[in-house]
This record gives sequence, C-alpha cells and structure tokens, in this order.
Amino acid sequence: MIAWGYLLIAGACEVAATTAFRFTDGFTKLGPTLAFAGSAVASLLLLQMSLAGIPLGTAYAVWTGIGAAGTAVLGTMYFNEPATTMRLFFLILLIGSILGLKLASSN
Repeated sequence: MIAWGYLLIAGACEVAATTAFRFTDGFTKLGPTLAFAGSAVASLLLLQMSLAGIPLGTAYAVWTGIGAAGTAVLGTMYFNEPATTMRLFFLILLIGSILGLKLASSN
C-alpha cells in the first residue's frame, strides 16, 4: 500500500516537473529550472521506491499516465489548451485506465 503512495506522489512530482519546465525559458530562468530539476529527481526517486511493491510495467504505466493526465488537465485549466470533446474523452479514458491498473494489480 505504501508503494502506491510513493507512486501517486511520484506522479504529482512529474506533473510539477512538466509544469515548471514550461517556465524555464530554455533553462535560462533559475527558479523554474531548479523547480523542474528538483521535481524531476523527486519523481524518479519516488518511482524507484514504489518498485519495492509494484511491478515495473504497472508502475511505469501509472506514473506516465498520472503525468500525462495531470499535465493535460493543468494545461486546459491554466494555459488555454483546448478542451475538446475528444480530448476530454481520452483524458477520462486514460484516468480510467490508471484506476484499472491499480485494481488489476495483485499487490
């Protein structure tokens, strides 16, 4: 159970890293660059820690899914990215797939 906690936090750190990446301006802005680097390192470390209780394929799929879905949701909410019916449908499908992997996990 704690492995899933690590994985969820790793996914949140991945969303933070990709969001900070948007503001680095080619890594010329120190604050966003440090936020990106710190979040990315934390994300990978927590992903690695989650592997003690979750199979690699499941953990990686959930981690990338959280990162992709979270980043897409933030992009729609705060960065004027399109919220088309098809995009929202596939985001919901992605989130459902992440939940399905959790339910299908034997751990």
